[in-house]
Amino acid sequence: MTYVSHVQPRWSDMDVYGHVNHANVVTLLEEARIPVLFGDAVKAGLTDLPKGVVVVKLAVHYRTPIVVEPERQVRVEITLAELKAASITLAYRVHTGPEASDPVAVIAETVLAPYDTGKLRPRRLTADETEFLKKVFADA
Repeated sequence: MTYVSHVQPRWSDMDVYGHVNHANVVTLLEEARIPVLFGDAVKAGLTDLPKGVVVVKLAVHYRTPIVVEPERQVRVEITLAELKAASITLAYRVHTGPEASDPVAVIAETVLAPYDTGKLRPRRLTADETEFLKKVFADA
């Protein structure tokens, strides 16, 4: 299933052409996944996941510009593309506005790895984290 997040682009996200700068699109992706990986995870009692998740790989494909408009959010649809013992692959579809019918501006994918900040190395997902991820995306 698809987890939907709405993110408000900021005036400072624009480039000289009036659309969201490519680097700031990556920030929109990050802001879209924070509620599920940090907020929902903490509510589910998972305290280690929010302590450390690092981006291992990022791919972004641009289809059309995202224009910043006051009080107009963009819709970010996130699906769990792959779940392995030590990585999470999320796929994104970013729409130019808040509705599913708004044009898709960006298709992206991130591979994330849980990270042990104390030992300074990647770690495996716990069984509870794996179940949480399966459930939160299945219930979306």
